[in-house]
Amino acid sequence: MRRALFVVMLLVAVIAGLLWWRSADEPAGGAPQASLLPLLSEDDAAGFARATEPDAIRFPRDLGPHDDYQTEWWYYTGNLQTDGGRRFGYQLTFFRRALVPPDESAAAGDGNAWRTEQVYLAHFALSDIDGEAFYFDEQFARGAAGLGGAQAEPYHVWLEEWQAVATGEGKVRLVAETEEVAIDLTLTQTLPPVLHGESGLSAKGPTPGNASYYYSFVQQETAGTVRVGTERFDVTGRSWKDHEYSTSALEQGAVGWDWFSLQFDNGGALMFFQIRRDDGTIQAESSGTLVYPDGSLAHVPLSGWELEVVDTWTSPETGAVYPAAWRLRLPALGLELEGRSLLADQELRLSTVYWEGAVSFSGSWDGRPVTATGYVEMTGYYETMEGRL
Repeated sequence: MRRALFVVMLLVAVIAGLLWWRSADEPAGGAPQASLLPLLSEDDAAGFARATEPDAIRFPRDLGPHDDYQTEWWYYTGNLQTDGGRRFGYQLTFFRRALVPPDESAAAGDGNAWRTEQVYLAHFALSDIDGEAFYFDEQFARGAAGLGGAQAEPYHVWLEEWQAVATGEGKVRLVAETEEVAIDLTLTQTLPPVLHGESGLSAKGPTPGNASYYYSFVQQETAGTVRVGTERFDVTGRSWKDHEYSTSALEQGAVGWDWFSLQFDNGGALMFFQIRRDDGTIQAESSGTLVYPDGSLAHVPLSGWELEVVDTWTSPETGAVYPAAWRLRLPALGLELEGRSLLADQELRLSTVYWEGAVSFSGSWDGRPVTATGYVEMTGYYETMEGRL
């Protein structure tokens, strides 16, 4: 599962309503002219494609958008540092939400450049680890008039000036800027794409079609610049990209999830997610993928890991209590780790509230010492799908 999936589905549906129900020739401002309730109803997914079959992902085609699925995101995170050792983490995420199914499309061919049936949302965050500061922002746009969009060839995902764009074979440039901070980074692919779940089909629950197509590019060599205020830093490091698309929802009783992406100093990587339920159990379809340094994969079912929270952090802004340190074991795969967040406050307080930030782990893999940096996302600690906790 990729970050912010189902909470963002709800969030973007509301934003989509605000954009869609404007007068078609009104580029900005205005108010919704119809109820948003149909967008949030249980059957609003009717007519969209669903992820049901494994081995369906193809490249380069599936680098781009999948407008016949209701929800999609391109998710970049990374851990960076300067030659002097100053550490940073970053997140740049592009979300797409379809307003109507493809067979109900009315926007194409009507000559109106502002009309759209896709809406885009982007989150950008920078963790200045050693400066002990966290910056975050978001933008929204219609998938029209060049404001937001995605394409496969050449690869390009954008929301106004925030962009991920191919610059060569296996190379992508990320650009995002606010008044406070900015990144300009080049990511270079080092391993084949990682297909999660069953050959790219990642189940989220037992209901047929309650799944996503999900792949990652891990251990991407990264170089570029980070700006904090008026200071600019040359940085290098490693980045992780997730791309996920689906028409699905959390099962009844699910309250949120924890998602981990770790990149090891030996060239391997680990992704796993657990969907938490209101009775304290974990959704059985929670799973992960262990990537060996040579790019080979091992699927990790829920029964394959043990996760223990050993410390927490309470947000002074929202009162939410988040895990802040963990012990992790994958006994069958010989992996034992301990780790924690590199900065306590990496809570994004945007149109939805969640924690996503840089982490560091160390331990052993098959008896050999190993360290890892990465990212953790945690949702459902401030509010669940049903509302405030």
